[in-house]
Order: sequence, then C-alpha cells, then structure tokens
Amino acid sequence: MIEFLPMTAAHLDDVWAIEQRAHPFPWTESQIRETPSRIALNLVMRVDGKVAGYCFGQSVAGEVSLFNIAVDPEWQGQGLGRQLLAAFVAAAQAEGGQDIWLEVRAGNTRASQLYLANGFELVSRRQDYYRADSSVSANGREDALIMKAKI
Repeated sequence: MIEFLPMTAAHLDDVWAIEQRAHPFPWTESQIRETPSRIALNLVMRVDGKVAGYCFGQSVAGEVSLFNIAVDPEWQGQGLGRQLLAAFVAAAQAEGGQDIWLEVRAGNTRASQLYLANGFELVSRRQDYYRADSSVSANGREDALIMKAKI
C-alpha cells in the first residue's frame, strides 16, 4: 500500500538516510532536520509502512517551490517518483498553488524527463550552479535547469 503523509519529526531519520543514498551531494543533516515554517509543504511517501521517498517544498501566495524530492534507490524504477510528484502537485493545489517551480541538475536526465512528462517546461538554465564531481565536469560544477508548471 502506498500512502502520502505530511512529514513529521518521526520520519526524519528515514528521510536523512534516503537523502544520503539518493543524492550525489545531499543536503546537510541540519537542513533535513530544520523545523519547517508554516509555509512548508513537506511530504513522505510510505510503501507498506516504510518511508520510501519524500519531498520538501513551500507554498507562498500561489507560487509553489519544490526544493528536494527523492525516492530511496532500492525503490527506484517502479514509478514511485511519478506518484510522489503527483502527490506534491495535489498538495500544492490544495494549498491554492497556481505555479510550481523547481530546479534540477542538468545531468539528472531521469528527473528532468519525469518533470517534462508531467507538465513542466524548461524556463531557464543556471550555469555552473551545482557542485559536481570530476566525472560530470572538469571544473567541478554542473548547470541547473529551471522548470515551471501551471497547476
């Protein structure tokens, strides 16, 4: 059974563990554990009672930002990222969101293809925005793709 819930402090150990496995340059533990503001839109996805993914976002005056989204690598490739993104969009709509903004590493083609297939469009590109290892870039940087969707 798949369920989507508001993120609570009880989920943070699992979220932190997934964050470290899912991203080449993960957020810091303090960023993950930071107390959310009243505008936060943070969800967890549980599969059969186990946290399998999460997303961090916020909603301000109709504009929603998706800051971080991840599915545990052991659960990837099963369509769960698409379902988590859809749950985030639904939560954003419930909060009165009109647009969702996000940025993604240019080299993360699986994620950018997911976003494009779900109504996001490429708006801009930030040169050398992310840190990257030498297998991605000789200068240690990677571009960010800025995407937006109407909801």
